[in-house]
Amino acid sequence: MTQRKRVLIVEDDELTGARLSDAIIECNYSLAGLFTTLKQAKAGLQKAKPDVLLIDLGLPDGSGIELIRVANNLFAELRIMVISVFADERHVIDAIEAGANGYLLKDGDVSQIKDSIEQLINGGSPITPSVAIYLLKRFQGTESINDKKTSSLSLTNREQDVLKLIARGLTYAEISINLQLSVNTIRVHMKNLFRKLAVTSRSEAVFEAVEKGILRM
Repeated sequence: MTQRKRVLIVEDDELTGARLSDAIIECNYSLAGLFTTLKQAKAGLQKAKPDVLLIDLGLPDGSGIELIRVANNLFAELRIMVISVFADERHVIDAIEAGANGYLLKDGDVSQIKDSIEQLINGGSPITPSVAIYLLKRFQGTESINDKKTSSLSLTNREQDVLKLIARGLTYAEISINLQLSVNTIRVHMKNLFRKLAVTSRSEAVFEAVEKGILRM
């Protein structure tokens, strides 16, 4: 009988950790552990012996980039996928250079995460489309994200609240509970955010807001 693949999660956000765990269970893989800090992950990495590492970059006590390097030195066949709110040039390039095989933004649902894990284990390199488009343009020399003009956008306080929760990976329903607003009101705020940021998806909204200095992670 083929041994199930062992997947290790390093993620400090409870909701995202639960979503990743659900995806692993649906893929019929084994959860090797769920760590919430860099220190925990370093200490438990060898015991966990993962085949796959799903890692956030913005950990409470350091950068996930450091763990990617450590993990690659320990396990030659390890497959690593970053799942983060960061989509700026420094984080994406640093993660790939450190040895990440895939890069997803946190707004993906369980189905998308599950498909990406399957693709990763089968030798693929799943990357969120908005990140992939940016990388393609960057290496083609047609656009540098650092060349974008600073935006003078003005977001309302409530729009900023919604944006921060979107960046944490919360669903519209979860945001409505958190802010004590209706789901329809949240959708209106998101529509306004999409218009102001000139984007069409949640991940792109977070991406643009970070790049324009509106959202600081």
